Amino acid sequence: MSPSDHLRRQLDELPDAPGVYIFRDAAGDVIYIGKARSLRRRVRSYFAAAARRRGDPKLRSLVHSIGDLDVLPLRTEAEAAVMEGRLIKEHRPRYNIAFRDDKRFLLLRVDPRDPWPRFTLARIRRDDGALWFGPYPSAVVARVTLDFLGKQFGLRACRPRVPGPEDHRHCHADIIRHCSAPCLGRSSETVYRERVEQACRFLRGDDPERRRLIDDAMRQAAATLDFERAAALRDLGRALDRAVRERSLARRTPELHAAVARAGMAELATRLGLARVPRVMECYDISNISGTLAVGSLVRSDDGLPQRSRYRRFRIRAVGGPDDAAMIAEVVRRRLDRARAAEPDWAPPDLIVVDGGITQVRAAKAAARAMGFETLPIMGLAKRLDHVIHGPDGAEGIVEIPRESPALAVVQALRDEAHRFALAYHRRLRARRLSESLLDEIDGIGPKRKLALLQHFGSVARLRRAAVKDIAAVPGIGMRLAREIAAALAGPAFEPVSEPSRST
Repeated sequence: MSPSDHLRRQLDELPDAPGVYIFRDAAGDVIYIGKARSLRRRVRSYFAAAARRRGDPKLRSLVHSIGDLDVLPLRTEAEAAVMEGRLIKEHRPRYNIAFRDDKRFLLLRVDPRDPWPRFTLARIRRDDGALWFGPYPSAVVARVTLDFLGKQFGLRACRPRVPGPEDHRHCHADIIRHCSAPCLGRSSETVYRERVEQACRFLRGDDPERRRLIDDAMRQAAATLDFERAAALRDLGRALDRAVRERSLARRTPELHAAVARAGMAELATRLGLARVPRVMECYDISNISGTLAVGSLVRSDDGLPQRSRYRRFRIRAVGGPDDAAMIAEVVRRRLDRARAAEPDWAPPDLIVVDGGITQVRAAKAAARAMGFETLPIMGLAKRLDHVIHGPDGAEGIVEIPRESPALAVVQALRDEAHRFALAYHRRLRARRLSESLLDEIDGIGPKRKLALLQHFGSVARLRRAAVKDIAAVPGIGMRLAREIAAALAGPAFEPVSEPSRST
C-alpha cells in the first residue's frame, strides 16, 4: 500500500530526532505506538517497498490500516521508551500485542508491610498493596537506581523476610554497600523504616537533596571511569525531575480546570457574544525570521485542558517574505481543509484564536470564508497589550477584558502554548539549517553533492558519525572527498543543536 498524499506530506516533515510515533486508522483510533532513535528513519521504514513485500502479515496489516500519524519528538531515546510505555498502557493499541503484558520495562517494588522492607526489581506491576516506582527507561538505570538506594540509605538487599545473625555469616553488605545491618540489630525497626521512607521520598522526587545526591554519585562514578553508571544516574535524575514536573502539573490542572477554565470559557462566551460556550478552542501562531524558515502551530484545548495529541505544526509553503497575516491565512486554510473533507475528529472548533491583532484576524476570517466557514467564531489576542480582537473592523472589534479575568487567563494560556510550540519547531529547523551549512564550507561540495549526502544520511549529525568508506559510497563523492568531509565534520566546532518539540 502506497501512502496517501496526506501521509506522504507527513513523512516528508518527520524530524530526525528521538521520540514516539502513533499510528491511527481511518477513524482516528490509535492502532500502534512505537519509539525510535530517529523518527524520520523509523517511521519511513514502514512504508518502504521492502517492508511491504517481505514484512510479516501483522506488519503488512498494520501498514495497510494506517490513515494518519502523530509524532512526539523527545530529547533522548530513554525518554521515548518511557513515554512509549505510558501511552501504550493508556491507549492499548491492538497492534501492540508485545507490550500487553507490561514486561518491557523494569520497576522497583517495596512492600511496607514487611517487617524489614527491601526494594526489588520486577517487570509486572501487580495490585498487591506494595509501592511501585517506575518504569525505568533501561535495565541499567533500574539496577543502578536499586544499587544507589542501598548505598545511600543503608537498605538491605538480602532475601530473608526477617534477616538474622545466621544470614550475616556470608554477607558483607554492611561493609561493601553501607547496609545498616538490621540482621545484627545495628538498626531498630523504627529507624530502618524511616530509611525506607526516605528512599521512597527520593524516588517520588520529594527529597530536596535528590539533585545533590545524584550529582555527587555521578562525579564519583566519572572519577572511577564508570561512565555507564554515571550516564544511568544522569538519566535517573532527569526521570525524577520529569516526575516532579508532571506531578506538579497534575496537581494544578484540576484546580485550573475547575476554578478557572470553566468560568473563563463561560465568561468568554458572554463577552464575545458567542452562541455557545467555546469548549473546544484552537490557537494558531507563526514563527519566522524575516520570512525565512516560517512555521505555524496549532494547539487545542478541550474544556480548558490541552489536547497535545491534537497539536499540529505547519511548514509555510505559499507565502514568501515576512507576511504573518498571509501565513495565518495559510494555516487556517490548511486546517479547515480537513474539516471540509469531513475527516474524523477534525470538525471545526467552537472558537479559533490567532496570535495577533486585527490584521491577522481579518486574514483568518477571509480564509475561513473561502473554505465555507463564514460563521466560525475567530478572535485575536494582540501581543503588546493582550487586547482581545473580535469583530470585523478595527477599533470596533476590540473587546476589553479585565486582566484578572478568568476569560483572559484561558485565552492567554492557549496563546502562550501556541507560541511555545511554534517557536520550538522554528528553532529546531534553524538548528538543522545551521548544521547543514557546514557542508557549504567544504571545498568540492556544491548543491548537488550536498543534497546527495543529506538524502543518503538524513542529517549532518548522522553524516558525521558515518565511516569514510560509507561517505565515499555516495554517488559523486569518492574516497578523497570523503576523507575531507570526515575531517571537516570531526572538528570541535561541530556541535549539532536539537530543540525538543512536539510534532504531528
